[in-house]
Amino acid sequence: MTPPTPPTPPTSPAPPTASPAARGRTPSARRRRPAALTAAALAGLLALGAPPAQADDGLPRGDRGKPSSGVRLERLDRGLVAVSTGEGVFLSWRLLGHEVTGHTDSGMAGADFRVYRDGKRIATVTDSTNYLDRDAPAGAEYRVAAVVRGKETGRSAAVTPRSEAYVELPLKKPADGVTPAGETYTYSANDMSVGDVDGDGRYEYVVKWDPSNSKDVSQVGYTGNVYIDTYRLDGTLLHRVDLGVNIRAGAHYTQFLVYDFDGDGRSEMMFKTAPGTKTVRYDERGRVVSERYVTMPRADVKAGYSHRDDYRMSAADYREHLVETFLGWHEHPEVAAGRWPATLEEAFGIERRHAYPLSRAAAEDLADHFLDVYAPSRSARNNLRAFEGFVLSGPEYLTVFDGATGRELQTVRYEPGRHDDGLMWGDYAMSRIEPGNRVDRFLSGVAHLDGKHPSAVFARGYYTRATLVAYRWDGRRLKRDWSVDSGWTPMDNPFDDSPHGVDGTDPEYGTLTTQGFHSLSAADVDGDGRQEIVYGAATIDDDGDLLYSSFAEAPTGSAEPGRTVRLGHGDAMHVTDIDPARPGLEVFTVHEGGRSAPYGHALRDAATGEVLYGGYTGVDTGRGMVGDVDPARPGLETWASNGVGLWSADGQRLGNATPGTNMSIRWSGDLTTQIVNGTGETAPTVDDWRRGRLLTAEGARANNGTKGNPSLVADVLGDWREELLVRTADSSAVRMYVSTEVTGHKLYTLMHDPQYRAEVARQQTTYNQPAHPSFHLGAGTDWSEVPVPGRR
Repeated sequence: MTPPTPPTPPTSPAPPTASPAARGRTPSARRRRPAALTAAALAGLLALGAPPAQADDGLPRGDRGKPSSGVRLERLDRGLVAVSTGEGVFLSWRLLGHEVTGHTDSGMAGADFRVYRDGKRIATVTDSTNYLDRDAPAGAEYRVAAVVRGKETGRSAAVTPRSEAYVELPLKKPADGVTPAGETYTYSANDMSVGDVDGDGRYEYVVKWDPSNSKDVSQVGYTGNVYIDTYRLDGTLLHRVDLGVNIRAGAHYTQFLVYDFDGDGRSEMMFKTAPGTKTVRYDERGRVVSERYVTMPRADVKAGYSHRDDYRMSAADYREHLVETFLGWHEHPEVAAGRWPATLEEAFGIERRHAYPLSRAAAEDLADHFLDVYAPSRSARNNLRAFEGFVLSGPEYLTVFDGATGRELQTVRYEPGRHDDGLMWGDYAMSRIEPGNRVDRFLSGVAHLDGKHPSAVFARGYYTRATLVAYRWDGRRLKRDWSVDSGWTPMDNPFDDSPHGVDGTDPEYGTLTTQGFHSLSAADVDGDGRQEIVYGAATIDDDGDLLYSSFAEAPTGSAEPGRTVRLGHGDAMHVTDIDPARPGLEVFTVHEGGRSAPYGHALRDAATGEVLYGGYTGVDTGRGMVGDVDPARPGLETWASNGVGLWSADGQRLGNATPGTNMSIRWSGDLTTQIVNGTGETAPTVDDWRRGRLLTAEGARANNGTKGNPSLVADVLGDWREELLVRTADSSAVRMYVSTEVTGHKLYTLMHDPQYRAEVARQQTTYNQPAHPSFHLGAGTDWSEVPVPGRR
């Protein structure tokens, strides 16, 4: 369809400027701070909803809602689980962050726990948060209660043992569909997140459904709608958000955040929407009780947009889109400013054959030349006559939803807008012409930018123009914390140039271009109590300033030896205390720049961006991971693909053999790291580098092709160990596998570490990366260095 004229014209691109001399803070750094919060708004942000009476979290009533310093996280219940094993009944439960008082030689100090079987106390546990009942009778019922200063503060809800080491969440799969091209598609459960949407101290589970024709942004073809469901643990479907036909399905398009953004004890959801996005609510019996579209801005309604719009392009639509673009070539700001060729013939390297402004016949002639001659001459893969299924126009929104009901709370325009189909973003400049590629690269995350309250961070672009916007939700409306924009990467010819690795036009943020990854992290890298945004090979400070952008000298054998160049883009990034012998956090990254990148893998200081160790590979180093897989060596090991091998935290190469790189998990009782393996139709496994296979999740499947990601890895039940959440082969359920290995280490739930909780919220973003805590967690953990929640 031909869209109506947008109500707000795109901002004209900034003119090129000289590259900034500094690659971090400068005296003229611009600060984009929010307006001061009123006392009433601040009180609202600090307020906590009391859990309902039926949710027994083991806390004394006097402690409910009691304020503490630092970041406020969920008020969780005890999370007790019981599993029948060959040795007895294994019990596992949470130590809550506010119950911690200090540390011991083997863990954290704080509440002790009484274990009850059928109402009778059978044990008091002081050194862990699990227990093996070797004498368990059949059909026993268990509870645990915290003991603080000799006083029992409440018993958990009762549980009975499970016969399998997993909790199963039943799902309701969406119906199959058919594309406009007549292709059928089915659905499978994909990425997940968690949040306490109703304030009862128990997590609800948010599941993204991907169609079988889900695409990478560089792949042509139609996709089915994306759905985001919210379930209680018993399988009750609370609501389903249908993103509609104007949100394309694929790893790069929908990054959904689930978090308690306003501090009321209940999680909201926040993600990109469009005309046609609607919430479907269900009753307890699974019947539809309402369907409601998101609210379109008045200006869009007045301009003629509606929820019936369908902006997916057919091949014929795309040709017409090119014709319209070429008709206005002489008016394009970059052409008018003399920065781009004055004629399309010059841009395509052919003799001039038309007068400007172009007539429709001339524009059609040049569009056909571009499709049939110029594009194929650049690459045999440029079959733009088959270009279809992309959404390159129409409104884009950001919507906040109530987590419990799916009710829309506010919808605003997505910032920044796409501007164009990727022409200014460099999508036509490389040999592989990929309209809609670089322009539609999205990231999201949660960060406690002020050290207390969560902000939502949304990003667009990272290969060329790079943008980030941070918002605070106060329960009524979104307020922008700050925005970051590298500016456009200047090009001499948008149809033949190399825009990667070129500074953007913004004097402060220009070096952000090409530094972003397929995920981002929130971490307090400078120790000031406020989280920064680790944006791949660069870091944005909590106030929105550029903290640093990492460069290094290109080595001998690279494309430009001796030149100072960006570390550049990569696919995998990990932020935590990798080397406890050094102060602060480290960042491990792998890089795909090949001969143009100074490193294929690098460990750098998270506060400064300085590379501590790494190596040049000259190839796309696509996978990388960190973890304590060799407890005999201090710190976490790092490893990567393409012959990088296994490395110690202090930079010693330990050998060629490496563990897997799909996803890590903290499964073992000895504080080491395990790896989740398995792709396609292979059952996922949990493997230990020394001991071998610890779990095979028979009947389950991982996601996202060769990436082999579980739906989620997070500490959602039981003690501090992480659960493995994977879909069944038919997507009828999600299984949450629980480690039943007894541990003698006592640690609060990882969800009460602010960095880990934020990392879980962003785990589903694009190329899923594991969540890491703000402290060193491994076999050699110094417990005196593990932070006590609420203390600074």
